[in-house]
Amino acid sequence: MKLSMLLWLTSLMPQPVADQACLATTVYLEARSEPVIGQLAVAEVALRRRDRGHWGNTVCKVVTAPHQFATTTTPGSFEITNLDAFHKAWLIAGRSINNWSLPVAQRKMLVPRADHFATIEISPAWSRNRPSVTIGEHAFYAVN
Repeated sequence: MKLSMLLWLTSLMPQPVADQACLATTVYLEARSEPVIGQLAVAEVALRRRDRGHWGNTVCKVVTAPHQFATTTTPGSFEITNLDAFHKAWLIAGRSINNWSLPVAQRKMLVPRADHFATIEISPAWSRNRPSVTIGEHAFYAVN
């Protein structure tokens, strides 16, 4: 399925399912080759951003905010072809949303306070002089 079609379909889905689909798509695009812990960390950043409201009040709005996640930097013609990886991302997204629905003190957090991440091969301007946690090929940062 093409990325543009999948994202369009989320606009027709009821909110809880749309959020899971948007989060799964983000995990797939950003971290499908990462271990589970890295995929959970990517999902955690998106959910933290939703809670802070700076980028939107739903997961779909957060992950489709311009230039924030791979859902907006990947061409809409990109084909999601690895169904096993997407199924895994779907499960990770559901697990993350369930974890995030718990009271803050009960949530399992892998990258506390992190609201940004980047692959370790690049160093965005916003990442300079900020402590980070590295999981797999991603560094996670608390920027805001």
